[in-house]
Amino acid sequence: MTIGCRMNKPNLIKDNSYAFAIRIVKLRKHIEETKREFVLSKQILRSGTSVGALVRESEQAESKADFIHKLSIALKEANETEYWLLLMRDTDYLSMEEFNSIHPDCGELIRLLTAIIKSTKDNIKRKQTPKEKE
Repeated sequence: MTIGCRMNKPNLIKDNSYAFAIRIVKLRKHIEETKREFVLSKQILRSGTSVGALVRESEQAESKADFIHKLSIALKEANETEYWLLLMRDTDYLSMEEFNSIHPDCGELIRLLTAIIKSTKDNIKRKQTPKEKE
């Protein structure tokens, strides 16, 4: 699934983070309707949807450092989202089935973001001359 109105080549992190945000919105709605829980569901909505927003924002980064910074914040939000998922599972707001359905997607985003940040940093280091490294 390629999101948005532009016909671009597939972008795994962009597509996955958007699909994850949709799942988070639906999860929040489900938790509010079935469990009448509003505080934790608001937290997971905020952190879970911000991952994709930050990924989109990184597309317009002003520099490689800005790109890394934006994706690093997205990674922090993905880690926070994982925390809320674990907490909701362990406090019975999410069944094991619900948790097992969405948690792997969160883990995949964390792995993708980590890999992109690492490879971008490695590329920057490789492009530096020995004089710039001092």
